[in-house]
This record gives sequence, structure tokens and C-alpha cells, in this order.
Amino acid sequence: MRVSVVGCGGVSQLHLKALSEMESVTISSVVDIVKEKADAAALRYGCTAYYDFDTMLREDKPDSVHICTPHYLHVPMSVKALSEGINVLCEKPCAISQEGLSQLRMAQLLSEAVFGVCFQNRYNESALIVKDLVDREVYGKVEAVRSTVHWFRDADYYSDDWHGTLLKEGGGVAVNQAIHTQDLMRYVSGQKTKCVTGHVFTDHLKDLIEVEDTVHAIFEYENGVKGLYNATTAFSKNLPVIIDIVCEKATLRLEGDNAYVIIDGDIEQLHLADNTDIIGKNYWGKGHGSLISDFYDCIENDRKFPIDAIEGGKAVEEFLAIFESSEKGDKVYLKKD
Repeated sequence: MRVSVVGCGGVSQLHLKALSEMESVTISSVVDIVKEKADAAALRYGCTAYYDFDTMLREDKPDSVHICTPHYLHVPMSVKALSEGINVLCEKPCAISQEGLSQLRMAQLLSEAVFGVCFQNRYNESALIVKDLVDREVYGKVEAVRSTVHWFRDADYYSDDWHGTLLKEGGGVAVNQAIHTQDLMRYVSGQKTKCVTGHVFTDHLKDLIEVEDTVHAIFEYENGVKGLYNATTAFSKNLPVIIDIVCEKATLRLEGDNAYVIIDGDIEQLHLADNTDIIGKNYWGKGHGSLISDFYDCIENDRKFPIDAIEGGKAVEEFLAIFESSEKGDKVYLKKD
């Protein structure tokens, strides 16, 4: 299978490395509007460099594309590829507006190609262990969920032409950084979001960025369980993300890629993260390889990829509801599936 990676920034490193280690895949091309980035990636992986997406589609004719571009390009590039019958694996978020999400879901429905969203943390060993315990109700039913994301972004992070802008990034910490945590809260705890009460703030670099750096939200799930969600990029360090799933008999904790069970104050470790061979940033984790492998296994074996535009779009619906709630000063109900 011939694959093109579109966008040669930081996160593309994980996609390219994973693809280069798969026997069933050939990296046929890379694309970036910055010639130096595309040329460097093409040289490293022995493929063709393109500087325009449409030209690549026309000349290279790949079987799949990986979209690793700025957020505002995710929908138009995905829709274009799907309309030509090309499989798409898109970095998060798959969309930054309800209109874009609807367009993407329709394109997926009309295409015979496979579409996937890259929520790689779902494939972390810790997340798999905890989700299994929750699904089997080993410690009883879920009663509450909470999460914290305390990270740091300085002025240099926003020095390009799209980070920190509403038009191109679509939002700040809720859209870019903590969206993985927001997704894991719902997925690992097995919940369906009914409504959201949210507040967003910009407490750091106010004169530099247009987007929020801090978000607080309460998710009310359909079974009456609540999820408390706090995230910021205005801290001074990048600390491990913490997700607590409070069950009837114990609390299950994800801390980075570590997993614990807490019973009456006693903590037992369920999984210890392996931080060797990390590519890129530590908090990206090591799930990309597993997710990408599963994506192609689904294609080869005609199996549904679990994080498509419907499932992967739930996180988009949630952060859009957070923004709407913050603006209205009231809870916002999500549309039912």
C-alpha cells in the first residue's frame, strides 16, 4: 500500500517512523509547503517530495494519506482525498467547526475509503488495562470522572502563522493539547456525554494569542455520572496528565502512561510506562505506532476502524459545546447519536 504523509512538522515524525517499520506499507511521498521540510523528510525516507497537496494526489496517486497539517486544513484535505477513494488517517482534531464536522462525516459516508482520527492515547497500555477493568466492572460501576492537564506553552510555541489563531487553530488548550484527555475521559470510562457546562479563559500571553489557554468544564453523562475537566497551558511545566475514574469499590488512575488502582488509600501499580525510544514530545506517548498498525489492519481485513468521523468527532462536539457554554453562561446539550 502506497502512503503519503501530508505536513512534515513535529508529529509527522511519529507517522513516518511507524509507516517505515510496516512491511505492508511503502511511503511513496511527503508533502509540505515549506520546501526544506518536505525535502528533508523525502531524503530520510527515500520518497518523493511534493509542495502542493493537489499535485501530489494527481501525480503520486497514493492509496492512503496521513494528514498532519494545521487544523484548518484537516477537513478540506480529508474530504478531497475521500472523494477520490483514498484512505485518510487524520491528526486530531478532525474538524474545528460543526459545519466542517458535518461535511467530513458526509464525505466519509459517501466514500468507500476508510477514514480515521488519530487519538493515539486510546492505544496506550495503561488506557487498555483501565478500560478493560471498567468494562468488566471489576471495581463496580463508574460513579465519577475527573482529569487535570497542567502544561506550559511559551511565546516561541506561537511564533508560526497558525498556532494561537482562531481561524487556523480553532481554539487553544481545549482543541490542541487537552483534547486527548477529554477523549480518554469519555472513552475509558465508557460514558456518553449528555450536556456540558464550560468556561474558557486566556490567563497567559493575552496580547499574543487569540485562543484560550485555560478550560474548566463539567460533563454530564447520560447515566448521571459527572466528569470534571481542568486544563491549562499557562503552567510553568509539562506535568503528566491525570485521569481518575472513581468506581464503587476503587479509583482507577491514569497518570501519563502509568496506571494505578487506589483502594482505601492504598495504591497498587497496574502498569509502568516505558519511556524509552520516545519520538518527539514525551506527552505524545507511544500509541501512534499501535494506532497506525490497527488502521492498516482494518483496511486489509475489511474491519471497521474504531475512531472514524463519528467517534473521533465526539471530541469536536464536546469542545464546541464548551465554547458555546462559556459564551452563553449556561449548559449546552449535545445532539443525540
